[in-house]
Amino acid sequence: MKKSLLLLLLFVSFLANAQRWTVEKANAWYAKQPQFVGANYIPNTAINELEMWQADTFDPATIDKELGWAEGLGMNIMRVFLHNIPYDTDKAGFISRINQFLTIADKHHIKIMFVLFDSCWNDNPKAGKQMEPIIGKHNSGWARCPGTKMLFDSRTWGSLEAYTKDIIGTFANDKRVVVWDLFNEPSNSGYNDAVMPLLRKSFEWARAAKPSQPITAGWWTDHPMSNEFMFANSDIITFHNYKDAENLEAQIKELKSRYKRPLICTEYMARKHKSTFETCLPIFAKYKVGAINWGLVQGKTNTIFAWDEPMPNGGEPALWFHEVFRTDGSVYKQSEVDAIKAITKK
Repeated sequence: MKKSLLLLLLFVSFLANAQRWTVEKANAWYAKQPQFVGANYIPNTAINELEMWQADTFDPATIDKELGWAEGLGMNIMRVFLHNIPYDTDKAGFISRINQFLTIADKHHIKIMFVLFDSCWNDNPKAGKQMEPIIGKHNSGWARCPGTKMLFDSRTWGSLEAYTKDIIGTFANDKRVVVWDLFNEPSNSGYNDAVMPLLRKSFEWARAAKPSQPITAGWWTDHPMSNEFMFANSDIITFHNYKDAENLEAQIKELKSRYKRPLICTEYMARKHKSTFETCLPIFAKYKVGAINWGLVQGKTNTIFAWDEPMPNGGEPALWFHEVFRTDGSVYKQSEVDAIKAITKK
């Protein structure tokens, strides 16, 4: 690594590190937690975070039903994406809906990991009616948070700062929230190093809100600048792994050895890539690593379809990419349910 890059990494790591949990505190917190098993969750009626959280499309009845299905599997954690636009357009209503969502999750004995920012999928997010799904296309309507224009214009970040501090501050001592995941795959969409200013600010703003819960942002690909910053400033270590069990175990061993901190895998389970419940969950349990797969219920996100294999005819793929349940509550594959229940002791 070039000396100038190393110095820059050390500098950016220092900026948000002052309030970082010690290794001892992080591990003491984790020792009190169960074996986390859960999913990235959005109701089947929402195509993206905006449709999930805006007042006219917020769907508590469906959320209650679907989290009940998750509870039936013994799942105890959900990773859920927020968005700055519902906060900007309807602050009080948005916070009220978050509280309502948390009440439903708590009823089903499920803790929530909220995600505040995301660099993935569609640019230029807008309030109001969202697009309809593109037939057979994975995550055809998912919205970045924020969009590129706002990401590259720090003059507009006052609202992002307010969103971060207010949401985290409001729920800073709420036992229903278990972790704050500040930025999903920050260097995605070709942002690379350009995302660093907002990534740094997201940690600064989150620390200022003084949450009782740990904060994190996690590895998704080899990008030195963002990875080193996130690893140096996260209270607990989070990561994505969509590969087979052998690769997963090797990554867990490497991360445990390097950081000595609790680990949660915040995305896994892509059947096409041999990342499955049957093979991966025993590895997570062996090392007490949290396991949060992508997707719970087949729906408007179209994530039964693979990232790189759209099906314009809209037929059901022979092998689902993600998701556990069909929209009627029946399961896609009983052997997967059996594997989940074997770990959750349900």
